[in-house]
Amino acid sequence: MIKADDLAIFPVDQWIQDGVRWLALNLRPLFQAIKWPVESLLGFNDWVLHAIPFPVMLLLIGLIAWRSAGRGVAAFSVVSLVVIAMLGVWTEAMTTLSLITTAIVFCAVIGIPIGILCARSDRVWNVVRPILDIMQTTPTFVYLVPVVMLFGVGTVPGEVAVVTAAAPPLIRFTNLGIRMVEHEIVEAGLAFGADSRQLLWEIQLPLAIPSILGGLNQTVLTAMVMSVVVAMIGAEGLGLVVLQGLGRLDVGRAAIGGIAIVLLAMMLDRITQKLAETKRDQRTSLFQALMRFLRGSCREEITAPAPPEAGRQAA
Repeated sequence: MIKADDLAIFPVDQWIQDGVRWLALNLRPLFQAIKWPVESLLGFNDWVLHAIPFPVMLLLIGLIAWRSAGRGVAAFSVVSLVVIAMLGVWTEAMTTLSLITTAIVFCAVIGIPIGILCARSDRVWNVVRPILDIMQTTPTFVYLVPVVMLFGVGTVPGEVAVVTAAAPPLIRFTNLGIRMVEHEIVEAGLAFGADSRQLLWEIQLPLAIPSILGGLNQTVLTAMVMSVVVAMIGAEGLGLVVLQGLGRLDVGRAAIGGIAIVLLAMMLDRITQKLAETKRDQRTSLFQALMRFLRGSCREEITAPAPPEAGRQAA
């Protein structure tokens, strides 16, 4: 009987290794060009967050959370930051926060346009969809190997891995949000003379904002997970605290890093989730207003009096 071990083995691992090595040797200027904006924005965000004094940071985060998510989330955010500072990992938390904010910017710049393109073209979506499936089912540790070979080690290559892993949810939710816009609203926009650009910016995107913000929420959580994993390739932050604790068998050190990560993730999750809920309520109000306008227009057309000439001809 034929066994699995008797079959020929394809050297896929060697093919992948050779392909990544070829890319690293022949396309190095391209990867350096990709690395430069990530390094610049990450360095700027890291400098700003570390330069802000602790009381001012508490006030800023509290105001942002209060204006976007309410007093309860604002109080929780302030208490979480105080607890993180009392754990002695404030500097590492600010580094992780700079990683997350930079990842959000790049994921939005990359993911939202791709999601819009996928929503407007089924052919593009059929190509992008399997790529997103592969990216979201690939274990997070697998991202580290090509990133190290193409970009090296450190915080900046770690940021590249974070952006790569966190972008797919935003692409999916953007595509889904635009496709879920009511067909009657789209037809009404076309009937009133809107072109494709006006239809996108004035009708589809405003109604799809809740879904896009939901994707942004998933992007933030994925980025938090990856911020711990990329510590294995030298990225700084709370993930490095956890990794140091595990390497030294220091359970307390690892637990401190884990608690700080959980508090930071919960704070960002509550803020982005509340934003999505608020925009969803606004979307419902906008949809109802548009539907009332359309019904009123249709009713006026139906009940409009006949022109005088038509009446004379009928007589």
